[in-house]
Amino acid sequence: MEILGYIASAFIGISLGLIGGGGSILTVPVLVYLFGVDPLLATSYSLFVVGSTSLVGAYQNWMNRSVNVKTVLSFGLSSVATVFLIRKYLIPVIPEHLFRISGFDITLNKATMVLFALLMIAAAFSMVKEEQSGEPARSAHSENGLRLLLLGIGIGGATGLLGAGGGFLLVPVLVIVLGLPMKEAVGTSLMIIALNSLVGFAGDLKHFQVDWPFLLKMAAIAIAGLFIGAFLNTQIDGGNLKKGFGWFVLSIGAFILFKEMFMNN
Repeated sequence: MEILGYIASAFIGISLGLIGGGGSILTVPVLVYLFGVDPLLATSYSLFVVGSTSLVGAYQNWMNRSVNVKTVLSFGLSSVATVFLIRKYLIPVIPEHLFRISGFDITLNKATMVLFALLMIAAAFSMVKEEQSGEPARSAHSENGLRLLLLGIGIGGATGLLGAGGGFLLVPVLVIVLGLPMKEAVGTSLMIIALNSLVGFAGDLKHFQVDWPFLLKMAAIAIAGLFIGAFLNTQIDGGNLKKGFGWFVLSIGAFILFKEMFMNN
């Protein structure tokens, strides 16, 4: 299972290199089911792996002038602050046993995986649905500070609670709501994911015992996958690839939901 886990780690990076997101949606299931990491700790490890991999990708895009720094600052700050506050102050005080319903104990670990499965299913639908042709023009909402603030808090909340960078949410928001060109949206998304994830991981450092050799090895493999993904991005039709990846994520999310709801009681 460990060998499969490291192979899957490469696919985390490949996904980030290809479509600017999606990698984080795989990281927690890989850590939990292939490496046997506790679900809550897996959300923390996911932040580091996805954050470090995205940072490398963001640097590549920044060198190619494909990162909108103004958007990173205006949109990313509220998101980063939300992630840090959740990881540092909220996660440590959530009890392990949440509640009991219909004879079933709902624990924090089970709730984490069920919510993650639902997030995977939502992400999958956003990947496989038909997209409008062309790129939208910048809208009047581009300068709507309140809207940016709320969107940043929402994506930061998902990242903070579940360890998912939110790239599958970020890219559509940056393109449709803020009107960024797709290439610029991918680079900007990677930078925001990197900031969100690494700041969130920093908020965890006092709450978890980190297995650094394992974590660094997994991150290194994911970063290698990132370069593969960036190369493949120039060779493969991105739209079809994104849909195929979406169906894969949908099947994994459905499996996790079924397993946690009906096989782990």
